[in-house]
Amino acid sequence: MTHSHARRRGASMRWLFALSLMGAAALSPLTAAAQASPRPQAAPQPQAAPPAQGSGPELPAADQLAIKNYTLNEDVLGRLMAVTKEARAQNIRPQPAPDPSKVRNLDDLANYAVGGDTKLAPLVQKHGFTPRDFLLANLALMNAALAVQARSDPNLAKTVDQSKVNPANVAFFESHQQQIAAQMSAGAK
Repeated sequence: MTHSHARRRGASMRWLFALSLMGAAALSPLTAAAQASPRPQAAPQPQAAPPAQGSGPELPAADQLAIKNYTLNEDVLGRLMAVTKEARAQNIRPQPAPDPSKVRNLDDLANYAVGGDTKLAPLVQKHGFTPRDFLLANLALMNAALAVQARSDPNLAKTVDQSKVNPANVAFFESHQQQIAAQMSAGAK
């Protein structure tokens, strides 16, 4: 991989993180929790140290399974991108990460994620998502992106539990990576 290709890929992954964070408005403590372990922790960032293990409450097993079993498709991706585009246009900003001790389950996080800006919940609903479904879709997309990135990042690979990743979502992400990167690039301008 050339240096410029690696730089473009890194920028693309940063945009994906931003897309997912913008979409859910506050996912950083749950993203890795939902994907890499049963306990919330900071979301891995490109070229960052691996997240600390064992911080915050454990998500219920049913929530962990719901995250793994959520399946991305064209419709979901289109609606996620529409929410992201409109959120940018409305200047909806990500809010700070919630206190992990106050997040008992996905519903708590979903309510926090869409509750930080009064414009976000109606926007999510406009595109056919409940707060929980919106969070699940964002987590599924983030998990797939992390799994793909972990293939070429040994430090990230240590934090990603592949058994908690939906292989269909990884394949979906890979087949839509250019479309997702284009959306991210458009938002960075």
